[in-house]
Amino acid sequence: MYRKMLSLICFSFLGITLSVAQDVTESFKVSGNCGMCESRIEKAASSVDGVTSADWNKETKMIEVAFDSSNTDIHKVHMAIANAGHDTEMHKAKDEVYSALHGCCKYNRIDLSQKDKKKGHKHAKDSHKNGKTHDSHSGCGHSGDQKSNSGC
Repeated sequence: MYRKMLSLICFSFLGITLSVAQDVTESFKVSGNCGMCESRIEKAASSVDGVTSADWNKETKMIEVAFDSSNTDIHKVHMAIANAGHDTEMHKAKDEVYSALHGCCKYNRIDLSQKDKKKGHKHAKDSHKNGKTHDSHSGCGHSGDQKSNSGC
């Protein structure tokens, strides 16, 4: 009787524990070049409490991270990687941390603010209807005398 009761309690506790854990897997781009980068990126991601696995692919520059969303969030993973010297889609590493990387680990940095500006730039359906283009804004829908902050 005692064993059955103990077994029931253990299985109940296990079931509650498994239902509370909310494993999530996400992938995102991380800048890097080599095996040292891979090791540093994966170590940084894995250092975040709640991360259960991290695998960065050198060829695609993509990392796949599995984590318990009740323990952490993807923002913390991005921050940890950026703090290790590698730019992500969400956070750019500090210049002094990037500068301290080994020579072979220095990747081409992108300006995240410019990337976001261009990403949001949309063309109107009827722009350049007649095939006309405008001076320095060829193909974007702005007239040549307008100044634009849209990244076109």
